[in-house]
Amino acid sequence: MIHETIGQVGHFFVILSFVTALVATVAYLMSALGKGQLQRATTVAKPELAYAGEDEYGSTKARTHKSNIQHPTSNVPKDDWRSLARWSFYVHGAAVLGVIVCLYSIVYNHYFEYHYAWSHSSRALPVQYMISCFWEGQEGSFLLWLFWNVVIGFILIRTNKGWESPMMTVFALVQAFLASMILGTVFGGDFKIGSSPFMLLREALPDTPIFATDPNFIPKDGNGLNPLLQNYWMVIHPPTLFLGYALTLVPFAYCLAGLWRNQPLEWIRPALPWTLFGGLVLGVGIMMGGYWAYETLNFGGYWNWDPVENSVFVPWLVLVASLHTMLIARKNSTALKMAVILTVSTFLLILYSTFLTRSGILGNASVHSFTDLGLSGQLLVYLLAFVVAAVFTMVWKWRTIPSDEKEASVYTKEFWLFIGATVLVLAGFQVIVATSLPAFNKLLEVFGIVSNLAPPADAIAFYNKFQIWFFIVIALLTGVGQYLWWRKIDGKNWSALINPALATLLISAAFIGFGKITNPVYILLVVASVFALVTNGTVLWVVVRGNYRLSGGAVAHIGMALMLIGILFSSGYSRVVSVNNSGIPISKREEFTKNNNQENKENVLLWINQPERMDKYQMTYRGQRVEIRDVPGYVPRSWVTVIEGDFHGIAQRDIVQNGKQYHKKGDTLALYPENVFYEVEYRDPNGKIFSLYPRAQANPKMGLIVSPDIARNANRDLYTYVSSVPDPNADNEWSKTENFSVAVRDTFFVNDYVAILDNVVKVDQVEGVALGPGDAAVEAQVRVLDKNGEYTLKPAFIIKDRMVARPAFVSDELGVRIQLNAIDPQTGNFTFAVNTTQRDYIVMKAFEKPLINVLWIGTLIVALGFALSTVRRYRDFSKMRDKGLA
Repeated sequence: MIHETIGQVGHFFVILSFVTALVATVAYLMSALGKGQLQRATTVAKPELAYAGEDEYGSTKARTHKSNIQHPTSNVPKDDWRSLARWSFYVHGAAVLGVIVCLYSIVYNHYFEYHYAWSHSSRALPVQYMISCFWEGQEGSFLLWLFWNVVIGFILIRTNKGWESPMMTVFALVQAFLASMILGTVFGGDFKIGSSPFMLLREALPDTPIFATDPNFIPKDGNGLNPLLQNYWMVIHPPTLFLGYALTLVPFAYCLAGLWRNQPLEWIRPALPWTLFGGLVLGVGIMMGGYWAYETLNFGGYWNWDPVENSVFVPWLVLVASLHTMLIARKNSTALKMAVILTVSTFLLILYSTFLTRSGILGNASVHSFTDLGLSGQLLVYLLAFVVAAVFTMVWKWRTIPSDEKEASVYTKEFWLFIGATVLVLAGFQVIVATSLPAFNKLLEVFGIVSNLAPPADAIAFYNKFQIWFFIVIALLTGVGQYLWWRKIDGKNWSALINPALATLLISAAFIGFGKITNPVYILLVVASVFALVTNGTVLWVVVRGNYRLSGGAVAHIGMALMLIGILFSSGYSRVVSVNNSGIPISKREEFTKNNNQENKENVLLWINQPERMDKYQMTYRGQRVEIRDVPGYVPRSWVTVIEGDFHGIAQRDIVQNGKQYHKKGDTLALYPENVFYEVEYRDPNGKIFSLYPRAQANPKMGLIVSPDIARNANRDLYTYVSSVPDPNADNEWSKTENFSVAVRDTFFVNDYVAILDNVVKVDQVEGVALGPGDAAVEAQVRVLDKNGEYTLKPAFIIKDRMVARPAFVSDELGVRIQLNAIDPQTGNFTFAVNTTQRDYIVMKAFEKPLINVLWIGTLIVALGFALSTVRRYRDFSKMRDKGLA
């Protein structure tokens, strides 16, 4: 049965959300224009910059200049337009929630008659990954963005009514554009607005033959979630990232509202805590993505300078730059102007990144980009609409921003913070220009120009070559800027930096010596990072003794310095430990032979249960493993027979883990059958034994998908993944049967190994066979000699219930299957049937990544610094708001 009702209800909520967003936009606009008319009745003086300084403990000393500008929170009259707008936005929020409930119900209940559920989910997925399915597609991610904007909009309406009308005009307009992306309405047969998540499969794929014969056909299962997204980080990373996207709208809306109301400075106070919170959430979201890539992808790191990664990283850089200019805007008009430009640019860059990743323009340049759903034109309109509106507003109101009477001195904190913001912007500019080359090419094609511009072939080397210099400068500036901010440098006397500089040189020398750093650029990065640590640490020590709430900036800068050190060592001094010393190439495939046989040199071939030496480790591949849903860890694949296409299996033996029995032989088990794990046992020089389980999935659409496993230590990680494995879904291909008739102590050859029949003995038990009182069984003991040792094969011959059974004995280590087929009592000969196959193996690569935990610790410290600053600035804003001054 096709569940059409829930899709119709969901589509109704989509339309309702779009219409109510438009109504809210118009109503808030009318409300804002009405207030504007009231204000124009009053004389509006040219805004003045109010001085706000801080003593060494950060206490605020404010001097308010007289101005005839009406404060946004003073004497807010009753406004019918605003009431209509509020209720429209509330209904809009309820409609968005209704869309979410309907879509998740479709995914959760496996209504595969809907294209979205069929494309992104399957019956095998656990609940947490069904949540990931919800936002894997474009429509779901737009819906997630809509949801966060609704939540933030509700908070803003409740917390800052004075700025509500002009600010929420911008908010509601953004919501209207976002809602249009999932509208899925077609006009005139060709003109389409949005892509509906409630489209039935027969509507999305009308030319599929099955629907011609059976219009009500419903697939039994869906395509499933992209295997790379089946990771717990994908449950929390997208919501965090889209919350960061949504938060960039708040300072953008405040900024345009301030310009609109001829209040080019006043908007900064309410926008500042939201900017800080946006920097915190977006930064954490970016690093979550990096950690997901580190755990899931196999390029050996956490940042690959992928175009989609870049398109999120650049807005964050510009946001941080805008944050620093906001801090000095009250004392410097140039900084105020730059704060306006950068705040607007941050949100526009978010829209631009959305266009890049969702228009299909990146093609195969990114592993993260979405396919084009025919929304590229609509996305471009969305981007251009806000670019035009923002630029027009800035040009129109630019005259209201005052100018400085004199330039800022080199010896002031304003100058150095401005320089720091400029360097951040330049760093972002370098990244976005190279990332945008596919977009430039498309633009030139519109004018009939064929462009040969292409993204850098080695993206990591290209971007690192420039970004390392930007961040050397940024690290140095954080130290100088903090000393100036807290007045440790007085005027032209910079002697206060002498002691930090000496401490920096001593600590850096230790780092350079112990780390054996010889690259001059890396040495400079170490020195700059240590300088940032020392100076900001000194400032932090002073500040926390006064008021720890003022320590956010120093804490964030310390975290940034630690991140730079962690990045330097974990990336610059990452060491391949899986060096192929055999002198024999592993493969002739291009991925192994390119770059002067690099992968042939940096991978090792491991045969099952045969130890190999790798650097300081002795490694043994122990075989394939599978994951049972209610059993901890992994179990040998031979313990379970997988039921094809059912996500279940049959236990071939009792399933016992850690002394506890979870299933009995013959039980039906729920599995995660897509992934096969490969147990690699490590033995370190101290005799410690541990196992890693890199995984692989033979995906029909994406080929072999591999993910690493990581042994985490305090000072380094051991990062392991399989580069090549036999097809885990293919059956073994056995050779033609060879028969051998031998007596005890005779020698024969099995798969080029020497085999000796040592004995044939009567046994009372045979694995997998229950012997009764009248049954009999014998077991042969065939010893096989290999260069790595001896193996004993034990095929059995059974007489049970007057029937003969000849269970084969299979040796994965030797790639041999042997049966005891016949016994001749007269001659004393035993006949064996032998088949051979390819032995199980893996090709594996392993890295050591030193000090990578310093990067993750630095990330947490940066987040802490942002959080402290957010709380502090919001408290400052709340106090001024309650006084009617914000």
